[in-house]
Amino acid sequence: MELRHLRYFVAVAEEGSLTLAAEKRLHTAQPSLSRQIRDLEYEVGVKLMNRSVRGIALTAAGKAFLDHARLALAQADAAVAAARKAAQPARKTFAIGFLTGHEMNWLPRAMHVLRNELKGIQVTISSDYSPELAEALVRGQIDAAFLRTEPTFDLCYEVVDHEPLIVLMPSDHRLTSRDAIHPRELAGEIFIGGSNRATVLRAVTEDYLRRCGLDIKMHHGVDNLAMAMSLVASTRGLALMPAYAKNLLPWSVVSRPLEGEAPTIDLVIGYSKANASPTLKLFLSRVDELIAGVSKKPG
Repeated sequence: MELRHLRYFVAVAEEGSLTLAAEKRLHTAQPSLSRQIRDLEYEVGVKLMNRSVRGIALTAAGKAFLDHARLALAQADAAVAAARKAAQPARKTFAIGFLTGHEMNWLPRAMHVLRNELKGIQVTISSDYSPELAEALVRGQIDAAFLRTEPTFDLCYEVVDHEPLIVLMPSDHRLTSRDAIHPRELAGEIFIGGSNRATVLRAVTEDYLRRCGLDIKMHHGVDNLAMAMSLVASTRGLALMPAYAKNLLPWSVVSRPLEGEAPTIDLVIGYSKANASPTLKLFLSRVDELIAGVSKKPG
């Protein structure tokens, strides 16, 4: 029995007609197809199809044979695909994650380094919040990520930016008339800050308020920037958030810088020290170029 016999049988069974199967599926002559089916039945030893002027109908034996024929063909196709894949050289991959919102600034630079210096690399991109990115790094799901320094994860970090915090407020808030906001203006307002999950932002904010001599109670803790913007608009509160928030603000929320020396929060490239990827090693060797935004023209 040959695979072509199985393919012919399945085509006829699915079309319900020798003529249609010959013309539409198999591109062969109907008499030749009939002969192939008869040869198959002879080899199996039972009648698989009943033929009539209305077409063909499978016998009980034919229905049982059809399921196994389909499975055999699927396994044969899978075997071919596996062999072809094994014969090809493995393609190098590099998975990189971004703290949601930072793609605008860092993705073009990262892709320059990867595409122009690392030919033949398949790059995958993901976007998430910092703790999720850190967990993905630990699990080996991504190779590198632009995120915060997450203290509860055993990762290595390269600082690429010190982002100042800015004040977010409703677009019709009284403080929108100011060019910059003095920290004492935060007192008496509904205050929105980082939650216990956003540990880095919370620590930076609390340290800043303490240095300013302000005892401000946080009314709402948020895990991410989207939550912060939503609460600013809905509660008419004020929030201290990293400056990249300016790229993502809806019409209902505006930003102002802090007066004086603003606190900063680090943006880092994180990676697992257990990751032995040569692509990661080369990418990390280009961090200075990445930070500077230096672009070499393709040669």
